[in-house]
Amino acid sequence: MHSINTTVSYHSRLNSGFLLSGDDSKKLSRKYMDYLCLRTLCCKGPPPSRPEYDVVCIGLTGSGKTSLLSRLCNEAADNIVPTTGADSIKKYWSRYYQGSQGVVFVLDSASSEEDIEVARTELHSALQHPQLCTLPFLILANHQDKPAARSVQEIKKFFELEPLARGKSWILEGSMVENMDAVKESFTQLIHLLEEKDQETGRI
Repeated sequence: MHSINTTVSYHSRLNSGFLLSGDDSKKLSRKYMDYLCLRTLCCKGPPPSRPEYDVVCIGLTGSGKTSLLSRLCNEAADNIVPTTGADSIKKYWSRYYQGSQGVVFVLDSASSEEDIEVARTELHSALQHPQLCTLPFLILANHQDKPAARSVQEIKKFFELEPLARGKSWILEGSMVENMDAVKESFTQLIHLLEEKDQETGRI
């Protein structure tokens, strides 16, 4: 309200009580336009900050979690040190669930039958966990560039996602480190789901 009044009063002073020559009028007009442009640039304020979300990333050893997230954060490939022992601490995963607003589950689409079965069990467990069952899920079928990789449709069918995740917010996408544009697009879709959930709960 104050800024509008300031603009109007300044404009009024330029147009009342003065007889201006053509050159003076042009100078003042230019100054006034410069003032308006500067005021628009300086006074509109910073853009509204986008909300931040706490997302938990889980998956078996070798699924590619560290590589994907490191590349997503533009870390050099030489600095990526594979994590080990993730499978032995699965029972502690739930300690990281509290306060999470979304879930990223990474699976190795080219893993053995035994490992893919374990991944299926763990994903089912996460989808039904009391602290996660209402959250948006991004499921990444990683290592799609490997010859033994199962397709996204094969993963969807084997993991029985349609009946299990019915009524939940989830996305299943293929991924590989060599195509980070596709990975970023998958995360963009997850952000949309998180924003939709915010709108439903009245946060935005």
